Amino acid sequence: MNLRAPLTASADPARRMPEGQGARLDVANAAVSSLRQEQRRLERLGFETPLARCHEQLRFWEFVQAVCSLEPKVRT
Repeated sequence: MNLRAPLTASADPARRMPEGQGARLDVANAAVSSLRQEQRRLERLGFETPLARCHEQLRFWEFVQAVCSLEPKVRT
């Protein structure tokens, strides 16, 4: 088992982020959402180690989400 592997496909930090500000925020939102769902599932099952990994990945993606939401709006 790879402990560095993302718990959900949308939470893969190795995947390339899109160019557009809105698209980057969409990626971060999808990752956070999928990890929150996974967190609830792991809590119900009582899996402590995967739950700790999920929490770690969720913190990372919540940070990315916050940074993406702070980017200035680009006017065209």
